[in-house]
Amino acid sequence: MYLNDLLARLHEDPSSPKLLSPRGDNPWIDRVVHHSGNVAPGSLFACVSGGKADGHRFAASALDRGAVALCVERALDLPVPQVVVPDVRRFMGRLAAVLYGEPAQRLTHVGITGTNGKSTTTYMLRSVLQSAGVKTGLLGTIVYHDGDKELEADRTTPENTDIQSFLARMVSNGCGACVMETSSHGLEQGRIEGCRFDRGGFTNLSPEHLDYHGTEEAYFQAKKLLFEEYMKPSWKGASNRDDAYGRRLLEAYPENLVGYTREEPRPGDLGATLKSFDLTGMCLDLTLPDGRVLPEVHLPLIGTYNVENALACAALARTLDIDGETIRRGLASMPQVPGRLERYSLPGGVTCVIDYAHTPDGLEKVLSTLRHVCRGQLWSVFGHGGERTTSHRKALGEHAGRLADRVVVTMDNPRSEDPGAIAEQIVGGIQGSGAATPWEVRLDRGEAIRFALDGAQPGDVVLVSGKGPERNIIFADRLVPFEDRAVVLEWMQGHPSVGGEQDPHDC
Repeated sequence: MYLNDLLARLHEDPSSPKLLSPRGDNPWIDRVVHHSGNVAPGSLFACVSGGKADGHRFAASALDRGAVALCVERALDLPVPQVVVPDVRRFMGRLAAVLYGEPAQRLTHVGITGTNGKSTTTYMLRSVLQSAGVKTGLLGTIVYHDGDKELEADRTTPENTDIQSFLARMVSNGCGACVMETSSHGLEQGRIEGCRFDRGGFTNLSPEHLDYHGTEEAYFQAKKLLFEEYMKPSWKGASNRDDAYGRRLLEAYPENLVGYTREEPRPGDLGATLKSFDLTGMCLDLTLPDGRVLPEVHLPLIGTYNVENALACAALARTLDIDGETIRRGLASMPQVPGRLERYSLPGGVTCVIDYAHTPDGLEKVLSTLRHVCRGQLWSVFGHGGERTTSHRKALGEHAGRLADRVVVTMDNPRSEDPGAIAEQIVGGIQGSGAATPWEVRLDRGEAIRFALDGAQPGDVVLVSGKGPERNIIFADRLVPFEDRAVVLEWMQGHPSVGGEQDPHDC
């Protein structure tokens, strides 16, 4: 699309954007990019300010790579057309949406926010939508899936130009819907500009990212932006009535949001009764908004808090007029979610569970769940990320000391911090938990996992938490390839099962 046509279709205030093109050039634009390393001939390079670098510094390099226009916050002394706007990051999302043909308008677009449960809920809803015959893409913490292929995610909510490119690929691949996690960072930084959602879901909120947001209230206000700024006029959604912040959203948007609860549901809400659960999954009865009960819904996931995620999924599905039997099929057939209570049956009757839980609330929920299904000792192997909310470290230790039988403190993503110092803070929490739980510090994460697996006895459960599906350990100056899953599988290969083979994904 020619640059002048692209700008004309934006319907922006006439005073913004301002096009500087002294020679009257009107180049053909193939793509909008924000990273100079991704520039190709025909690119419009967006000079994003803030963060660790100012994109304006890389404008000349982008031109050398073939960029034919720039989006800037201040005019640069460079001989190409420049679109001058107050906020490049927000503007480039709208620009990319128009360039790629407004792909979000051709999809049923569902955004899900909250502290815990976003990834699992998106996987559930994708499975339900596909059971309803709707090919569905996914954008989230674990993978980006365009309907045909999946790509490892580098963060929960991609940059807005990348989102628009993914959405366009979903449309091209025949998708009718996209389910997407929307993080507080992504919402506040404008990474979902160019998107307007048909449906929105809120799971829960507990203190996280306070190093970035400052206060829990500010964190909530960032989450709330999904509903305040990024929904279509006729939007609907679902919110957790059992969460204080979820209730605030239900009060703020009574005409748009349906509630869901594990308590006695109000008229119009969804409810659930947990019938049974073990290490293979759970069975529950769902109460639909019209009061009908959908009995004996099987969920092949462990973790009783997944009842809330199933409720969020079912509530959103009902707002899309998906019937109860389709919801039942979709939930029963969903795959394991990588790094979300991902279960491995080990030789000798030991179970290893890999989970992303990295907040005190998340770890407490996972340990409490496993405590109820563990026949032997419960092991907890975890650390905490550097440059993250430091107050979490003591709380993580307290929960592990109180709920686990054996604790192994290890490295997570230390970034620029000393892993040993992080471990000391966690150990302080274990010692302050009031329990006499045995603990070890083994900073080498692979060694820590192997130590727990070697020590586990029949009936024991080993929880390895904090990193989930991540494929690297992050240091200040480098990424070191590492997967919890790979360590477990390697250990299994060296410890063949007695009396036959076992499926490492026993689900």
